Amino acid sequence: MATGNDLRRMALALEGTTEAPHFDRAAFKVARTYVTLAADGRSANFKFTPDEQEFKCMMAPDAFAPIANAWGRQGWTTATLARLGAAELKSALEMAWAHALPKKKPRR
Repeated sequence: MATGNDLRRMALALEGTTEAPHFDRAAFKVARTYVTLAADGRSANFKFTPDEQEFKCMMAPDAFAPIANAWGRQGWTTATLARLGAAELKSALEMAWAHALPKKKPRR
């Protein structure tokens, strides 16, 4: 059973991650935000690709659900932290974090 403190600790351990306020949530980002943590620490919103979102929701429907708006159609996915183990949380964080890394400039 994961907690908001687990998410914060694991996210900040990922290279380049910083934490900043985001409305009533805490946002974790590198070049872009990849996860936000609810103020009560019970849920988090992850930025996945739509395919990753579909996979996570299919594999753990009790833990993951698309956000019910246009953000959800872009891959933003809500997770109930208490329904995730540490390994599942780490996997979700690493997946979302990879999308937030700075884009590499092509070599000439």
